[in-house]
Amino acid sequence: MSKSLLVVSDYRDSLNAVRPEGRWFTGLVKDFGYSVTVMTRRKGANYIDELEAGGVRIIDWHPESKFGATDRDGIKAELEANHYDLLHLFNNKSIVAGIRAAKGWPGKVLTYRGYTGNIHWWDPSAYFQHLNKRVDGIICVSGAVKKRFDQLPFFDKSKALVVGKGHDPTWYANIEPVDLEAEFDIPPERTTIIVVANARRMKGMDYLGTAIGRLPADLGLHFLFVGRGLETNKLGSDLSDSYYGHQFTFTGFRKDVLNIIAAADVSLLPSVKGEGLSKVLLESMFLARPTIMTDIDGNKGLGIGGETALIVPARDDEALTEAMLNIAEKPALREKLGTAGKAYITEHFQANRTVADLDVAYRTVLSRNN
Repeated sequence: MSKSLLVVSDYRDSLNAVRPEGRWFTGLVKDFGYSVTVMTRRKGANYIDELEAGGVRIIDWHPESKFGATDRDGIKAELEANHYDLLHLFNNKSIVAGIRAAKGWPGKVLTYRGYTGNIHWWDPSAYFQHLNKRVDGIICVSGAVKKRFDQLPFFDKSKALVVGKGHDPTWYANIEPVDLEAEFDIPPERTTIIVVANARRMKGMDYLGTAIGRLPADLGLHFLFVGRGLETNKLGSDLSDSYYGHQFTFTGFRKDVLNIIAAADVSLLPSVKGEGLSKVLLESMFLARPTIMTDIDGNKGLGIGGETALIVPARDDEALTEAMLNIAEKPALREKLGTAGKAYITEHFQANRTVADLDVAYRTVLSRNN
């Protein structure tokens, strides 16, 4: 029998950010016979046309606060007007408002979690969200996120279910690399290491700055930093004091980030914590870029060390230096990692596979008695 799903999410983000989630729902409609409705604001949203073309019904609405009566009642009215088996809530506003709306509703309520930190059993606000008794399942984007929930006292471990956000290889088939020399004045003979991130301590930029400071002068590297707020005094000072004091570029936020990644020689993300499942690492590997990553829990399963990626201990600047030195000096290693990384990520993180995983998770929750 067909299953009916109501999703409350916000697609007012970049296309790259929202389409792995949207692909879940078009896949559920196409491959598993679900009826899916998504409540999200149309203005400023991405992937809406693709959702509708894939058979997903869109309601142009999203809660504007957690505790407002209008926000609760907007979801409640839809639950009462149409039959749904599942209500899936994807962000803080929708989770709090949706749990309140589902009081007395007979269906199953699920939340989504893509980050490993800031869930504490002693925090009262957590019981308005994921730890609320009304929540029947928590879709965790990786095993690292589930592990964080499972470590909480008094938590029912069966509620946390792992479903990765897979990607479609066709999204990357026709990505044209930018001309790094024309765009950023990076000489073509340089080996460009790209770092894509926003400025958060969890991204490990302090360790990267120290690691760059240890590199010898003759590697022919250029460091390209893409994202908001990365040009800090600390990182700028570390770079300026290194042998690469004139071989780095900060671009700020860019909408063409995939084209820039495709043009780089190496992708690097030195995260120290927090990542649930790094979209940048997935994108880099789907684009066949040789990748350096840390061994934090959220990265487990993204690669095989030395075979499909270089994986170094988190918070270890010496290991980062060694990895950059290794990959800079060995073009054959870059070629090997790029090819093998793409093959690995396509096998394990393709959208079709994760859509099937989400169907299994939903069926698992539906099979439980209240």
